[in-house]
Amino acid sequence: MNGIVLMLVAAVVLACGYLLYGRWLSNKWGVDAKALTPARRMEDGKSFSPASAFTVFSHQFSSICGAGPVTGTIVAMAFGWLPVVLWVLIGGIFFGAVHDFGALYASMKNNGKSLAQLIEKYIGKTGRRLFLIFSWLFCIIVIAAFTSMVCGTFKYTPAEAGGIDFAKSYAAGCAGTISILFTFVAIAFGWAQRKFNLDGAKEFVVAVVAIVLMFAVGMQFPLYLDLNQWIAVVMVYLVFAGAMPIQTLK
Repeated sequence: MNGIVLMLVAAVVLACGYLLYGRWLSNKWGVDAKALTPARRMEDGKSFSPASAFTVFSHQFSSICGAGPVTGTIVAMAFGWLPVVLWVLIGGIFFGAVHDFGALYASMKNNGKSLAQLIEKYIGKTGRRLFLIFSWLFCIIVIAAFTSMVCGTFKYTPAEAGGIDFAKSYAAGCAGTISILFTFVAIAFGWAQRKFNLDGAKEFVVAVVAIVLMFAVGMQFPLYLDLNQWIAVVMVYLVFAGAMPIQTLK
């Protein structure tokens, strides 16, 4: 199948899933769009901080797509492109999206409690402990796969006579530099968003301009690091991404 046709079909299916199935679920569960969220009812600027619908959508879109580059390419190489497309469309709509929507809605109905806290409330402490152990082990696997894939992609290609083959390493160096910029610009963007009250269209325009600038800088000044150096960089990134509040790391 032509790649463009496949992309258009996928876009239509995902849009229908969001507009039709998502709306049906929302009505079925009795979601009240006018109800105050815990972020507004319990706002403290730390654990509870309101965010625009655009920001929330962007974070959720990023989260549900996060494992795609890790697992999608592996499945495609083993079984072909069709199982991956079916999983993205059918699994994304009826498994991933429903799971995330349900977890977020349950959290909002329970004053922003995490899934582990909800399990303890409705199932018990043993269920909470088992869930946390599973989450910990799953995160280790994802981080290991993510780090191996990313660092293997970003590392430079050695030249036959020693040193760096800059011609073959240019694309990897650019991608790595741009990825590093994403992390620190995200922090600056979160600060600017609060400082200048960016939301909606303004937020979108500033984000697009920042992305274009990051690509320009990364392509002009690529970093050439070996595998171990990239592993160290990615580990530092993971500390920032995992420890910083979501309202700071935009």
